Amino acid sequence: MNNAADKKGPAVKFPPPLIFLGALLFAYAIQLQLPISLGITQITKYPGLAIVATGVFVLLLSLISFLRAKTSIEPWKPTTHIITTGLYAYSRNPIYAAFCLINIGLGLVINSLWVLLSFLPAAILVYYIAIRREEAYLETKFGSQYLRYKLKVRRWL
Repeated sequence: MNNAADKKGPAVKFPPPLIFLGALLFAYAIQLQLPISLGITQITKYPGLAIVATGVFVLLLSLISFLRAKTSIEPWKPTTHIITTGLYAYSRNPIYAAFCLINIGLGLVINSLWVLLSFLPAAILVYYIAIRREEAYLETKFGSQYLRYKLKVRRWL
């Protein structure tokens, strides 16, 4: 399809991962003022670190997928085609899922309920600010190809 969607990407002009970072920092600020621990032992630092590492690994795999596909990872730039292999065969948004994992893992590492839960408002905001626009753009640009992919692969996990 050649139309206006070919010329530019979705309207989001900032990196959506900043939403996760903002939620994380806001939650940490709340933790400093109104601390709520998870009531668990120091041993949760290790699973927390493993979850953070998993999130970083998913980010790296996603970046590699974009590099191999020779398409832009930035949501405000045009997309040349839909990535449907690798992690994208299981999730339409593995990058955003990875940032959820990072926030959850950091919550476990620092033993903070606020930080652990910071992924929830971030995921909701990313959906409304970025994902809906990205999906509309991809539907306009790729039509039935993207709609078939949407039917086959879940948005998150």
